Amino acid sequence: MMNIKEAASRLGISARAIRFYEEKGLILPAKQSSNGYRTYTENDIWRLQTIAALREIGMSLQDITHALGEIDQGNQQRLEEYLELQQAVMYAQWIELKRMMDTTQRMIDLNRQDGPLDVSHLHDLADSARRLREARQNWHDRWNYDMQAAIHDQRVQAEGRVSTEHPNSEDRHHSANPSPISDENEVSHPNHNAGHSTPGDSNDTVQSSFYLYHNYDEALEQTAHWISPALGEKGLDIGTGTGNLAGKLLQHGADMTAIDQSREMLRRCRTKYPEMHVKLGNFLALPFTDHSFDFVVSSFAFHHLSPDQQLLALQEMQRVLTSRGRIGLTDLMFVDATHRDSYIRQAETTGHEEQLLALRQRHFPLLDELCGWLEQQGYVTKHVGHNELLHTLLAVPLR
Repeated sequence: MMNIKEAASRLGISARAIRFYEEKGLILPAKQSSNGYRTYTENDIWRLQTIAALREIGMSLQDITHALGEIDQGNQQRLEEYLELQQAVMYAQWIELKRMMDTTQRMIDLNRQDGPLDVSHLHDLADSARRLREARQNWHDRWNYDMQAAIHDQRVQAEGRVSTEHPNSEDRHHSANPSPISDENEVSHPNHNAGHSTPGDSNDTVQSSFYLYHNYDEALEQTAHWISPALGEKGLDIGTGTGNLAGKLLQHGADMTAIDQSREMLRRCRTKYPEMHVKLGNFLALPFTDHSFDFVVSSFAFHHLSPDQQLLALQEMQRVLTSRGRIGLTDLMFVDATHRDSYIRQAETTGHEEQLLALRQRHFPLLDELCGWLEQQGYVTKHVGHNELLHTLLAVPLR
């Protein structure tokens, strides 16, 4: 037993800090019946040490309260999630600081050039930095993937079976009439007739629905085949969901790490692949040091980012890759702007509101722009289409 001064001295913190933690309910020391003075046990000291350690890494009092509750219940996994979340926050701050330092250096370089300084260049740099900062901060999960985790695997397999069993599936790949895209907030109904209907049919939207995961297994197999990891190569799967793509690469002998912003998705991934490294995180601030991976992959996730965020994501992939690291992206993409405009016009002409809503909610990238950007960064690219929108893209550095 010790008093507050002794506890403060032992821990190297102030008595005021200890009182503050008591006021917030983080610690409840016993009081002596004779004088009401607080006394601190070894368990109290351990708890204060834990609080101080979590505060040291910048964790909020609210998160510390939750973390202590998980510790009290012996739930190591949940505690790890809180620590990973805090780590992700710190990586985001570090990445933002690096970007600010880079922008400042570019301003310094402009100022050192011969001749009068064109201040508008400084303004352009500042505006660009602000836009990218806002893009990183403005991402949020509009689709609530924690709620979808329980049915994710059943859904992708059901949609895949419906798509592959479609009697005219080969024709649909090249159809001039685009089909509506199912909203990810709702589970598609695989027992609905997926056949074509005549215009004006009351069931037209349901019958001609475009399933998000059409050709899912084919696309994942293609990604794994093109990446073709050597035994022990380190790979990262971004937006892994329940780990289906990462699992295929694991089977190829890769040392896989999988990240996702959904705790529930990651829990299911851990259950399916206990040997896989899983971590909370997202595209815009990958919680890893530079040059950590031999390859980076992602499937059916990139289109959740806005165009500015997609650029940030590509830069983050580059940051965590080794100098010879390769990128594999499988997602719904338009081939080019002409393809996109034609697709939208067809949707407007046929009056498919579900499809138009999906196109507004998502940001299907342009394949030619993706390839162009990657080639400017020193990659050679190749790609293959699995249906009208779904493509797999591989980028390998030339150096």
